[in-house]
Amino acid sequence: MEYIYASLLLHSAKKEINEENLKNVLTAAGITVDEVRLKAVVAALKEVNIDEVLKNATAMPVAVAAAPAAAPAQQAEKKEEKKEEEEKKGPSEEEIGGGLASLFG
Repeated sequence: MEYIYASLLLHSAKKEINEENLKNVLTAAGITVDEVRLKAVVAALKEVNIDEVLKNATAMPVAVAAAPAAAPAQQAEKKEEKKEEEEKKGPSEEEIGGGLASLFG
């Protein structure tokens, strides 16, 4: 995950995402660089338009899970609880990871 974060940092700084720049960012963050992983990330990102991926990732609607048939009062109560939980938590790591996984698609 650190490699993707470093790549996004380079992208936001308008720097080229190449092995040397990525390695410098990772090393500066105190991360031991795996050369194989480094080459794989750089190669995968050469084919990706990061601006387009970020635009689509932020525009994707969140799917709402269908609840089983229950009394309307129970459904309303559950929705209120879920809204409170969602407001407190923010996006989960899985949701964030799912958006970043599209970088390799």
